[in-house]
Amino acid sequence: MSFTLKAQEQYAKLEPNTNVQAKGLIHKLNETKDTLILQSDKKINYLYSINKDYGRDFDVYVDTTFYKFPLNKLPKGKHVLVAVQSPKRIVFVVRILKEIPKEEPIEIPSEAIVANESKKVVVTENN
Repeated sequence: MSFTLKAQEQYAKLEPNTNVQAKGLIHKLNETKDTLILQSDKKINYLYSINKDYGRDFDVYVDTTFYKFPLNKLPKGKHVLVAVQSPKRIVFVVRILKEIPKEEPIEIPSEAIVANESKKVVVTENN
């Protein structure tokens, strides 16, 4: 008798910033490893990604203390992310190990809409 165990698919891996000054920002992946969660007592101003040419792949205005970033927006590979809590910049790495399925939009079947011409109703008093 043989058993095959399939481990939960791991879409991404987080390499957190372990610097003492970064401890105020909780940065982790959710259980399914498809969403980055940022949380802090102080406001998180921005989240952006730096590419190998030192350009920005994305730049998100966060302006809150709790934020979820769906990782299916990132292609497979290494991504250096920067969370800005002015004046600090907290740098960490997210590695996308395999393509994360994107949610398909739900299609709602539409019914044909037919416009009918309104009819005039005349009300008269009966004597």
